[in-house]
Amino acid sequence: MDQHIVVVGAGLVGLSTAWHLQKRGAKVTVIDREGAAAGSSWGNAGWLSPALTVPLAEPSVLRFGLKSLVDDDSPLYMPLRLDPTLIRFGLGFARRSTLRTWNATMQHYLPLSERALEAFDEIGADLDEGTTEAPIWAAFRSEADAADLLREFDLIEKSGTDLRWEMVGGDAVRAARPVLSDEVNVGVRIDGQRFINPGRYCDALAKAVTDGGGELIIDEVEGIRKVAKGVSVACSSASVHADHVVIATGAWLPRLAREHKVRVPLVAGRGYSFRVDVDAEQVPGPFYLPGQRVACTPLDGGLRVAGTMEFRPVDAPLDEARVDALVRSVESLIDADLSVRHDTWVGGRPVTVDGLPLVGPTRTAGVWVAGGHGMWGVTLGPLTGRLIADWMLEGRVDPALRPLDPLR
Repeated sequence: MDQHIVVVGAGLVGLSTAWHLQKRGAKVTVIDREGAAAGSSWGNAGWLSPALTVPLAEPSVLRFGLKSLVDDDSPLYMPLRLDPTLIRFGLGFARRSTLRTWNATMQHYLPLSERALEAFDEIGADLDEGTTEAPIWAAFRSEADAADLLREFDLIEKSGTDLRWEMVGGDAVRAARPVLSDEVNVGVRIDGQRFINPGRYCDALAKAVTDGGGELIIDEVEGIRKVAKGVSVACSSASVHADHVVIATGAWLPRLAREHKVRVPLVAGRGYSFRVDVDAEQVPGPFYLPGQRVACTPLDGGLRVAGTMEFRPVDAPLDEARVDALVRSVESLIDADLSVRHDTWVGGRPVTVDGLPLVGPTRTAGVWVAGGHGMWGVTLGPLTGRLIADWMLEGRVDPALRPLDPLR
């Protein structure tokens, strides 16, 4: 008899997991409190950037964090408040913000990022929505402003990552991305990357799962417990019995996973985005403003501007002051009217204290987790789904999953 598996969470990680489980013969039920792509999978930049998949904790980011205690406009924002969870997380994050730790964590990311695009190709054959190949252009006012990114590139290349890039003058980068203003005088082209429309991609993936016989239920999961045969998933309206359950709820993961002994500190690193109107020929592909830590992508007939890393409770309301700070940081570099904004959004990225995802079984038999990818849930979502399905249904444990043990 086919196994019945419940996946809690209908973001890209959860839906990818459901798709792979279904392809291996499982009966799949996906449960989400709002539906497909309702969390951080919707409003992000949609980049598939394996060459830039790097740990968040490193010395220069720590300097941003210290600055943020006194500067509300900092790209990395840590409100000065007596929140024990955030304080413990911040202290642990600071201890790990060293070059030695960054290099070690990068070696754990490498066997994941080098297979990320191929995993999209596997799923893409079954979808109506695809990926778009395009270089990412990084833009700067001066060569001095580009120095930090080039130092990071040096570290990435030394890690063994396939990173192909070229530094060019302002005329070349503005020709490639005409929406950039005349203040941009230096550019770096990063080849071999792609992007998606994340909302549409998740909708297409959800359709593929339901077309394949899976069920998508909109309900709130309140708890998961082991029963005599399998697991019971308690929802607001009813309970669902299954052989296994995968918790893939992003920044909400601790609420369900903690009772199953998943104790790695995880908080919401909230990102903001909005869309502005631009002509399509002004933005033929994505670009990055590293000094502002802002990613821009052509989506839905306009330009999505996405940035900030705000450590606040995942359910905190959207802070208009952070949107204003995002606008101020880029308005002199983007030749567009940023005062007329659409789809203003905030979403919580699931950031672990050690920078690594949580993928695998918990202490409770039949209960698994897939999450904690931070900024890289889109890039690594399909591969995560494949690896957890291989482990659960075929007993094949990929060596790349060992450092991602949720019980570490």
